[in-house]
Amino acid sequence: DCRERFELAAGALRLAVGASRRTTFYSFTCPRCGTAVRKPAGERIVELLTGGGVRTLRLHTGLRS
Repeated sequence: DCRERFELAAGALRLAVGASRRTTFYSFTCPRCGTAVRKPAGERIVELLTGGGVRTLRLHTGLRS
C-alpha cells in the first residue's frame, strides 16, 4: 500500500508454486507499513527466487490414489 522501495533478504520472502499462473506467487510483509503483499510469479521470478534461497512451498491441486 505504501509503495516504498526496499530490499528484502531471502528469509523475508515466501514462494508458493502451484499448478497454474494463478496459484504461483511470492509473498512478504512490507517492512515499512506492515502490509502483507502477494505478487504473481512467472517462470523467471520462480527461477530467480529459488536460486536466491527463498523458501518454496509446492502447492498440490488434488489427492492421488
